[in-house]
Amino acid sequence: MLSLSLPSSQTQQANSSLNRVLEQHKLTKEQWEDRIQTWHEEHRSMLREDAMMEYLKIAQDLEMYGVNYFEIKNKKGTELWLGVDALGLNIYEHEDKLSPKIGFPWSEIRNISFNDKKFVIKPIDKKAPDFVFYAPRLRINKRILALCMGNHELYMRRRKPDTIEVQQMKAQAREEKHHKQMERAQLENEKKKREFAEKEKERIEREKDELIARLRQIEEQTQRAQKELEEQTRKALELEQERKRAKEEAERLERERQAAEEAKAALAQQAADQMKNQEQLAAELAEFTAKIALLEDAKRKKEEEATEWQHKALSAQDDLEKTREELKVAMTSPPAPEHDEQDEASAEASAELLSDGVESQRSEEERVTEAQKNERVKKQLQALSSELAQARDDTKKTQNDVLHAENVRAGRDKYKTLRQIRQGNTKQRIDEFESM
Repeated sequence: MLSLSLPSSQTQQANSSLNRVLEQHKLTKEQWEDRIQTWHEEHRSMLREDAMMEYLKIAQDLEMYGVNYFEIKNKKGTELWLGVDALGLNIYEHEDKLSPKIGFPWSEIRNISFNDKKFVIKPIDKKAPDFVFYAPRLRINKRILALCMGNHELYMRRRKPDTIEVQQMKAQAREEKHHKQMERAQLENEKKKREFAEKEKERIEREKDELIARLRQIEEQTQRAQKELEEQTRKALELEQERKRAKEEAERLERERQAAEEAKAALAQQAADQMKNQEQLAAELAEFTAKIALLEDAKRKKEEEATEWQHKALSAQDDLEKTREELKVAMTSPPAPEHDEQDEASAEASAELLSDGVESQRSEEERVTEAQKNERVKKQLQALSSELAQARDDTKKTQNDVLHAENVRAGRDKYKTLRQIRQGNTKQRIDEFESM
């Protein structure tokens, strides 16, 4: 596993930059944590080394990446910044540490030396004068010399063919990376299988709970239907009994009416035979006639009641049949499925910067930014920038923030600026430095 440790000064600088970013955005700690977790989740399938490399590819495109700044003065006494990085030496105006004005690649430099506070750079071009500047303290020149020697060595090493040992190490690194990728892919596959199995288990448990709830609901519905059936059956029996009573009453009334008819007929016959007591018979006849009318009226009412009870009994019978059918369906149908500082004693030093025939290898001038090469990275950076812009506090912008925004608006990037500041020959650029 790779580990990354920084010197205390760099750690303090990193913490200062982090605090500045936090102050420039109106986001709480929880909101930052949510976003960082989301971004981490989006890259969970990447190896740690690949993630670090992708970060470095993007970071190296930033203007101040890998640059060590030193306050210097030219012969005129103009205060400037000297930037030392992996690609060469750059000169910055005192108010702008983002966009260099003059650049010298390592392949143009033959010798570097200092004498007290004076620093001298001898170009490979014999027609060009020495590049001279002054540092405020001797120890700064010592640091500049050490950085120049180290960066120049790495610059030349990167442009030489790899030795057999380096080729073997790279091949071994590629093999180890491939092995790690295979292990990571297998781990991701097993993780996905486990997640799928867990989700499937949760789905089955959920469906089981839903099925149990559904069965419980059907059981409750069945019990309610059974009670309703029993109640309707009871009502149907009561209606049937009422219907029978009404029928019996109607039959009794019919018998009484018939008896009255017979009595009427007998009286009529008797009246015909016995004219003597006509008034009495007429009165009796009228009485029986009235009684017959009452009996007929009572019979009619009972017949209507019997008919009404008959209708109620039929309706109750229909309700009973429907309830029986619903109960039968509820009990037989299956439930529907539901988816889902340094020694001051030495005041003079010098170093030869050998180029070994790689003067023309300045591939960095042909570079483009990672965002220009990789459409996916470009879209991700644009989305991230747009998201954070909504929470940015413009009142907290620094001078570097303003300068960077201006570079972006003008379409300038690190490599376009690099090509521009290296235009012309070495002599022209040294003359430009002296005139600043």
